[in-house]
Amino acid sequence: MKYITFTVPCYNSESYMRRCVDSLLPGGRDVEIILVDDGSTDRTAEIADEYQLRYPDIVRVVHKKNGGHGSGVNKGLELARGLYYKVVDSDDWLDLHSYWRLLEKIREMCGGGRADFEGNIPDLFVCNYVYDHLDQGVRKSMGYRNVFPNEELCTWETIGRFHPSQYLIMHALMFRTEVLRKSGVKLPEHTFYVDNLFSYQPLPYVESIYYMDMDLYHYYLGRDDQSVNEKVMMKRIDQQIRVTELVAKSVDLDEVKKQYPKLAAYMTRNISIMLSISSIHLLLIENAEAMEKRRNMWDKIREYNAALYYRLRYSTLSGLTYLPGKLGGKLTVGGYRFARKIYQFQ
Repeated sequence: MKYITFTVPCYNSESYMRRCVDSLLPGGRDVEIILVDDGSTDRTAEIADEYQLRYPDIVRVVHKKNGGHGSGVNKGLELARGLYYKVVDSDDWLDLHSYWRLLEKIREMCGGGRADFEGNIPDLFVCNYVYDHLDQGVRKSMGYRNVFPNEELCTWETIGRFHPSQYLIMHALMFRTEVLRKSGVKLPEHTFYVDNLFSYQPLPYVESIYYMDMDLYHYYLGRDDQSVNEKVMMKRIDQQIRVTELVAKSVDLDEVKKQYPKLAAYMTRNISIMLSISSIHLLLIENAEAMEKRRNMWDKIREYNAALYYRLRYSTLSGLTYLPGKLGGKLTVGGYRFARKIYQFQ
């Protein structure tokens, strides 16, 4: 049995992908590692093939023409044989001790791999992640102690409240593979920031959650060309807006609220955060075209779901990023820069 399928989308990753793959190999034959070479033009494909040759029972390689990060995630999910599915970006890595603890917990829940096992295993594992400015020696751990009980099965009805700085990003999550497939999540190609859709659309299909209060995933920050770099985000603002719209349309929050009110509240806030980020970067661009895009973004939310629009516009965080006038814009940007400094997310 393969307990976990790790998919590593790789594009021109030769200078750092070994750190990532080497951190996954200690799972041995209990895991599979799918390296998706997304049309790389450097030695990425050669390095991936080398790992497959050395570890044929663990590593599988896919070579495909360039389709972007989302297409790599889609291909991995299509091929996955593991009970759980996790995406690890090629410049990130897992903490060894936490990784072993996670695998041991899954083995325990699955009865040690017995073929006749019919246990109650969670639809979603949640672990802490670390914003790791490796080159500067600065790290910031992001956890969920106030939201989920530690190492106990729970449901959306029994969770606590998320703090403003907390949301469920892809790096913190590991879904059961069948849950992802049931949700129908499919990421658009040639688009950045699609991890927001991956970590949002499947949530209503999750019936049980298991949180382990440990720093598992190291999210590397520091490359100038990273998608989360502020200047890069401003250049790719149209992609941010597109993903925000896809997320807002991916789930009927009124239906979710009937079954899972707490989850619906979180998912509404998640859209609010995405709108806030897009709004702030449009403000940072500081031109008339950007302001028009901001108005259009909000208008599309209103056209899609008027009730959601008014909740977001007047009673959530995103409303504070749509303050009128120059003073409102300055207050919004100032608040954003303060949060970035505190939480070390860029």
